Amino acid sequence: TSITSAKIQVNGVHLHYQQTGEGNHAVLLLPGMLGCGQTDFGPQLKSMNKKLFTIVAWDPRGYGQSIPPSRDFPPDFFERDAKDAVDLMQALKFKKFSLLGWSDGGITALIAAAKYPTLIHKLVVWGANASVTQEDVRIYNGIRDVSKWSEKVKKPLEELYGHKYFAKTCEAWVDGISRFAEKSDGNICQELLPDIKCPTFIIHGEKDPLVPRAHAEYIHKHIKGSQLLLMPEGKHNLHLRFAEDFNRQVEDFLH
Repeated sequence: TSITSAKIQVNGVHLHYQQTGEGNHAVLLLPGMLGCGQTDFGPQLKSMNKKLFTIVAWDPRGYGQSIPPSRDFPPDFFERDAKDAVDLMQALKFKKFSLLGWSDGGITALIAAAKYPTLIHKLVVWGANASVTQEDVRIYNGIRDVSKWSEKVKKPLEELYGHKYFAKTCEAWVDGISRFAEKSDGNICQELLPDIKCPTFIIHGEKDPLVPRAHAEYIHKHIKGSQLLLMPEGKHNLHLRFAEDFNRQVEDFLH
């Protein structure tokens, strides 16, 4: 089946999304920092089972083609994204759906699953964290300057945004996420994890340079009955690098 692309007004913003498949099980893909459906989920949109699933990949406000508005990072930006994501799926008439969240999208998915339990069927997160440590801040500052990024990662985002918006938004993200570390426990959504009641699958790449393994273990420990899969060769983008294996694992869990 083809991939359709459209916009729908949600919470005063025109949100862009891509949709494919005709299965009964609706799944929302939530991208990472600066990401959108197009940059972050090519292999999932293309290859996940279209008979079992209806797959939606969204561009959070200020990202991808959900501009305007420009992206900003108020203290509640994850909660705002969680509400936008859930309201988008409801606007598209999905009564219940599963969430697949990568990185920032994983944090958003954790919050959505905790706050809207009746709407969420199952949850998969990878490269996510529920708090920000001083070590994390050091890692984030290492990616602040996009001119130092590898060509492969940088190029699609520069083509999407133009250099200026890309560079400015990355700096704003580093400042926005680093603010959580100023709290005594660096908390983003730790207190919400016990509220997540849906079946949850946490995947972590053991070679992830951005998110230390302790974050995945913390999430696993605090979501009752959750499963944790460690991928020995996985990095932060394990769903792109090992797409076939990832898709299979996730489909088995969702099915």
